[in-house]
Parts: sequence; structure tokens; C-alpha cells
Amino acid sequence: MTFSFDRNIIRWIIIISSFIIISLILWNTYTFFQNFKEEERVKMNTWSVAQIDLLRNMDNLDEDVNNVTSHVLTEMTTSTPMLVVIADGSLGTSINIDDKELNDPEKLERLIQKFSNENEPIPVIIGNKVFQTVYYGNSPLLNKLKYYPLALLLIILLFGAVVYFFYRSSKIAEQNKLWTGMAKETAHQIGTPLSSLVGWTEILKTEAVNPEYIKEIEKDIDRLQTITERFSKIGSAPTLKTMNIVEVTRMSYDYLKSRSSKLINFEIVLPEREIPVSLNEQLFSWTIENLVKNAIDAMRGKGGLKLELTQLENQVFINISDTGKGIPKSSFTKIFEPGYTTKKRGWGLGLSLARRIVEDYHNGKIKVLNSEIGKGTTIQIMLKQV
Repeated sequence: MTFSFDRNIIRWIIIISSFIIISLILWNTYTFFQNFKEEERVKMNTWSVAQIDLLRNMDNLDEDVNNVTSHVLTEMTTSTPMLVVIADGSLGTSINIDDKELNDPEKLERLIQKFSNENEPIPVIIGNKVFQTVYYGNSPLLNKLKYYPLALLLIILLFGAVVYFFYRSSKIAEQNKLWTGMAKETAHQIGTPLSSLVGWTEILKTEAVNPEYIKEIEKDIDRLQTITERFSKIGSAPTLKTMNIVEVTRMSYDYLKSRSSKLINFEIVLPEREIPVSLNEQLFSWTIENLVKNAIDAMRGKGGLKLELTQLENQVFINISDTGKGIPKSSFTKIFEPGYTTKKRGWGLGLSLARRIVEDYHNGKIKVLNSEIGKGTTIQIMLKQV
């Protein structure tokens, strides 16, 4: 308990620290952006002052333009897009703007509006009269800096996603390792008393025991051997063989039908021809049994159950339908997760095991085809034909 509590504290410390670091980076970026924007504003104010000096010198033709004024007007706007609109509405000086935009009145109007939204226009005033208005936009560097926080957030999200998927993959691998170990250990634990039962059965055959009793015991032993083989195979990579899926499905279905309530109306629809599929018979039969048992539980031991096997091109579909309580759409994928169950007494492993067998071992698909609350559910298995 202490270890788990300490681990949770460390996790929250990391999360909070990461949030603080990200906030500081974003705040510093925003501050730098504003400072840089202010510096560009100062440059443009300086340029407008130089423009005023130029206009005054133009009124007095005997004076030469100041070298400082000339330098400011030519060097201060190397990257900032800018245009000057004269008081009568005509266009004056323009810098770093494409001629296509200057020659198109609509584009020019939109550009002036854009510059006005990005930065407040600067009036060029001489003697309380506005001679010109300077419109300027953000420099390319400032535009890149503006989107830097978004790029940073995207990088952080991608990094977080990589860490999450790595953590999840590690957790799944750990669960699979635990699953494998439990399956092998279960097979081993069942195998020891099973061997003893086989021996005792042989001894009983030599005694005056009703043969029917021994026959029933042997049936149970065969069943236990099948269960042992299943657990043994689920704990390792199973061997697949080309088999007639129609016959394997029929045998599994008939076995459950003979041992289920008479209140269940069983129906099976199978094609007459053979359909070869790469299967592990024990594991595939286990899947059918799990799905049928879940369907029976959903109907509370009374209702209709139908299994239908169809083929479309090189794919085989097995639909198992019941008239049970149904599944809400929000749980269509959850029901295949380990531990998910709606039963008071259940481990929530049956459908999870079915998905593992179908998808991991047989490279197939299993899903809830359709379901309606109070009317029933259809679960579909899809496998590829050989």
C-alpha cells in the first residue's frame, strides 16, 4: 500500500512539474513575442519620423536629405512588410510586398485591413496635419515566433503520446506474460491430479463397478484433458492446422447443446460443403463455447440461440445470436477487455480470451455485429479461408 501511495505521489509530482515547465515556456515565449513586437513598433516609429524629415526637406529644395534620415528610410525595414497611404488615398512607398497585391484593389484593401489588425497604423503628421499613414505587418520572424507555442504544444503532445503508447505496450506485454504464466501453471496443476484420476479409473475397471459409472468418469477425464490442453496452448504459440471449420464448429455447438437447458431453442445454420481454415481445434472450440455460454447467460437460461456460418469470397463469418438483454453501444468494445463483466459472479475473461484466440492466434476479427437492449445480441467472428 505504501509503495503504491508513494508511486502515485511521484506520478502527480511529475505531472504538476511538467505542467509548470510547459506554462513557463509558453509564458516566456509570449513575453518574447510581445517584446519583439514592441521593438518592431519602435523601428516603424523611427521610420515615420525619418519620413517626416524627408517630407520637410522636400518642401525646402535647397536642403539636402540628412544622411541619418536616408539610412533609416532604406535600412530600417529590411524584413517588415509595409506600405504608405497618402492622405488623398493614393499609394505611396511599399516595402516587402508583392506587386500582385499592390495592383489588385481588393487584395490591397484586404492587406491594409490585415496590417491594421496586426499593428496599429502610424500617422505621419506635419503641422497638425496627417500627410501619410504607415501600415505595417508582422515580419516573417515574428510570424514564425507566433506559431512557435503551437508547434511546441504539438511536439509535447506527440512526445506524451509516444510515452503513453510505450507505457501501454509495456503494460500489455506484462499482462500477457502474467497471462501466459497463469495458463501454464493452471495446465500443470490440473495435469497432476488428472494423471492420478486416469490411474484410478484403470483400477476401477478391474473391480466390480458399474461400467456406466466408469464411462461417465472417463467422459469427465476427457473433458479435463481438453481443458488442460487449452490452457497449455493459450500459454504459448499454438500450432494451426488446415481443418474443416464447418465440422469443428458443429462439434463444439452440439457438445454445448447436449449439456444446456432444454429451455434454450438452439438453431444452427451451416453450409453443406467443407471450408478449409487454419485452426487450432482446441482453442477455436473454446472460443465457440465461451460465446455460446455468454449468450445463454445473457438469456438467463431461456430463449433462442442461433449460430450461422457463411462464406464470402475468401472470408468465413460465424454469427452467434441470442435473444438476451442486449449490450449498449458504449460497451461494444469494452466487453472484450479483461475484467469487464456485468455478472455478479464472473471474472470477465471469457470474451477477452475469445478475442485473444481469434485475433492474436488466428489473425481474425471478433466484434459485436449488432445489439438491441431487451432484444438480443449478435457477435461475429471473421476468419480467412485457406
